Amino acid sequence: MSHRLLIDTILSETNFAVTGVSRDREKYGYKVYQALKAAGYRVYPVNPNADTIDGDTCYPSLDSIPVSIDCVVTVTPPEVTEETLYIAGRLKIPFVWMQPGSESLAATNSARAFSMQAISGGPCIMVLIKQRQSNMVAY
Repeated sequence: MSHRLLIDTILSETNFAVTGVSRDREKYGYKVYQALKAAGYRVYPVNPNADTIDGDTCYPSLDSIPVSIDCVVTVTPPEVTEETLYIAGRLKIPFVWMQPGSESLAATNSARAFSMQAISGGPCIMVLIKQRQSNMVAY
């Protein structure tokens, strides 16, 4: 699948989990979560150190989310992303979007080993959501 087709396919999905969501509104984990919500996606925040994010239930891990996830977006250090992808693979989550800075070769290899389709290290999902909403396609 081409990179562009993969992006379009992921952005056509419904249920997203964002790992590394923060209560700090200045951090990218929070910004990514809010951007997906604002775009109309069903988004499940994942952070083992938070019970809620803006009043929404926050889950300690991917395997505690009570619905099937279409795509996990990682906004975590690479070593946490690697652990997350092991869980995502076990749950048979079909897509992963590793935000810039959260990717690693080991994480990318894990995604492949679990037959997950992956965006690794760019572009930023927030940028593409905004482009898509304004009908600009530049990737």
